[in-house]
Amino acid sequence: AVPKTRILATGGASHNKKILQVLSDVFSVPVFTIDTANSACLGSAYRAIHGLVAERNVSLADVVKLAPEPRLAVTPTPGAEEVSKP
Repeated sequence: AVPKTRILATGGASHNKKILQVLSDVFSVPVFTIDTANSACLGSAYRAIHGLVAERNVSLADVVKLAPEPRLAVTPTPGAEEVSKP
């Protein structure tokens, strides 16, 4: 099951595990990536398609159901949420 809250990292930095780990620890959520070249552009294209069909009650989930499956890259480091609490 995919968590309700997650980060989908795209672009060049999505290949850097240390950056992904910081994202995961700061936001206390798992970080996923897509093994697709130009994945940031792909996401923008899906949003554009959704904008065109949204008035016909087509959900974003329906638009992206054939998209490449994101893969789990990193999860929050245990105890990291304690460091970021005020």
